Amino acid sequence: MAQPQAGIIPEPNPFALFLILRVRDPAAGGPGVARAAARVPALVKRVGAIDARAKLVCTVSFGSKFWDAVSPGKRPADLRPFKAIEVSGRSAPSTGGDLLFHTNSKRHDLNLELAMRIRNLLGDRVDVMEEAHGFRYLDSRDLTGFIDGTENPKGRERARAALVGVEDPDFAGGSYVFTQRYVHNLKKWAFISQNEQEKLIGRRKPDSKELSGRAKPPTAHISRVVIEENGEELQIVRHSFPYGPTSESGLFFIAYSKRLDIPEKMLSRMMGTSGDGLHDHLMNYTEAVSGATFFAPSLHVLKMLGK
Repeated sequence: MAQPQAGIIPEPNPFALFLILRVRDPAAGGPGVARAAARVPALVKRVGAIDARAKLVCTVSFGSKFWDAVSPGKRPADLRPFKAIEVSGRSAPSTGGDLLFHTNSKRHDLNLELAMRIRNLLGDRVDVMEEAHGFRYLDSRDLTGFIDGTENPKGRERARAALVGVEDPDFAGGSYVFTQRYVHNLKKWAFISQNEQEKLIGRRKPDSKELSGRAKPPTAHISRVVIEENGEELQIVRHSFPYGPTSESGLFFIAYSKRLDIPEKMLSRMMGTSGDGLHDHLMNYTEAVSGATFFAPSLHVLKMLGK
């Protein structure tokens, strides 16, 4: 299989920076922007050399529309725009984006240094649509106080879940990327008891142990996002991080998947559009304010896009 970008498979380090950009003139400026994006792995090496122990990585991903501007004749089979959802007062907006730079390391300052150099590299050909600085909170918890990513695959299963394979050989080693930024209503959340919080999540708060069948409602978060098909659990590789100051904080959700329909199915069950009449009651305490899909090509394809 072609070599994937370095940030997809490894377990994440404590600090992340998510930068979503819009290309001002994709038709005219697209090739130049793609050439600049293809230089990012080399840029990561230069910035990472400041402190090799920080393990700086950055994954470069392309939005559906921009992909057509830089590679009109060949595209990943599942790549399509994020589809907005609006149902019964719950919404998952589609905000889009042409480029996503997902940076991760043990040092926030190196993430920022790399992001600034990427911005300088791209110049005035792009605008910032969204920027979130993520951090590991306590022992890998969301700001709700629950451990995040308990269901994440481990070891070799991470590559199996995240990477395109022989089913789309031209794009093997790449990965579909699904992003949403959620703003939590932490004041409302703090008003309910721990027992009620655990029923909303479907896990115990101290140790993340899953509640028993009787204690776990069908509307609990994990009841909605843990999906089995043909006796096998559908998996994604989450790299989500808490973000923000006290004035607006929440979770930047990002998942890598070999198929885009897997996170789409999870979101549909969360929002209540899967046809069973249920939705994730955690959505009563958090709100999605952005949503986008991208494709993170293999290192080889990223290099080819830059030629």
